Amino acid sequence: MQASLAATDLACRRGERILFRRLSLSVGPREVIHVTGANGIGKSSLLRILGGLLRPFAGEVTRIGAVGLIDERPALDPDLPLGQALGFWRALDAAPGADVPAHLEELLDVPVRYLSTGQKKRAALARLSAQRASIWLLDEPLNGLDRGGVGLVAEMVDGHRRSGGLCVLASHQPFPLERMRVLDLAEFAA
Repeated sequence: MQASLAATDLACRRGERILFRRLSLSVGPREVIHVTGANGIGKSSLLRILGGLLRPFAGEVTRIGAVGLIDERPALDPDLPLGQALGFWRALDAAPGADVPAHLEELLDVPVRYLSTGQKKRAALARLSAQRASIWLLDEPLNGLDRGGVGLVAEMVDGHRRSGGLCVLASHQPFPLERMRVLDLAEFAA
């Protein structure tokens, strides 16, 4: 069965404030959507709603396929060396054959707490890739990355798309990928 993600008439409320409303979207295999908008408009909230971690104020979400989310927290034990932290997730996700990407090999003995922001982001993306989730939700995936890291993330997203996966990413930064839809959350601001 192919992955799909659909939202119908979503609204998001934070406190007494409605961030966005009447948002509908449909994402199928081999599609990428780039969600843009100002700080505080609800990009991260939208990703959490799409992933099932936050209930919408209104509307509904339908998902077919496993979901993987990357946000500002890498979900890697800061006290473990990177190799062990990634190994924990490989065992949990039943992906023992997943290879560690070459760009992380020299860091496998370094405790996660000593990694730079960009290194943690690349490690979190490697963890996501090993999950084999068909739906990727990426919140600010380029934060903290140098030019090489940005290119690496774009290659990962493109490879995921080419293999039949789908991706919704939220970023203030331009994302270097062709054939990508853009959803400006300001169009749905309350």
